[in-house]
Amino acid sequence: MKNTSQDFDNVIAVCRTLFINKMTDYGSAWRILRLPSLTDQIFIKAQRIRSLQENDVRKVDEDEKGEFIGIINYSIMALIQLELGVVDQPDLDVEKATELYDAKVKLTKELMEAKNHDYGEAWRDMRVSSLTDLILQKLLRVKQIEDNKGKTIVSEGIDANYQDMINYSVFALILDPIK
Repeated sequence: MKNTSQDFDNVIAVCRTLFINKMTDYGSAWRILRLPSLTDQIFIKAQRIRSLQENDVRKVDEDEKGEFIGIINYSIMALIQLELGVVDQPDLDVEKATELYDAKVKLTKELMEAKNHDYGEAWRDMRVSSLTDLILQKLLRVKQIEDNKGKTIVSEGIDANYQDMINYSVFALILDPIK
């Protein structure tokens, strides 16, 4: 699992740099987004990945990797929103947002390492298209939980689903590396 831990860090480093650069350009405008809006942004990206995987013709010259990075960053934003709540005006500077980002990544990596231990890194034998389908499944679950006003009977919460989407996206980018 040593390589997986380093691979995870390498993927997150790319995502983190993009997050910081966008925070520098746009500030924390994303802080006004309610969770369903963030979920829908992630859903759009996952649907686009699936479309790219299924269609031979592309009318926009972008690949799946950028969309997986978007899923990672939007999921981290959602985890931050779960913790802090939604605001009416942007309220985070780059430093504080990056600190929150890093904290959510740390928890998500710990979850990945625990699951990898228990599952024996089974994801390494999966197809990227299967990881995409799992992300879409997690999104449908999150949407249902949101529609239920966050109440579940036996299911894990929304945060665990966002963390799984981050980890599945990281796995996809490890299997099909960013160049």
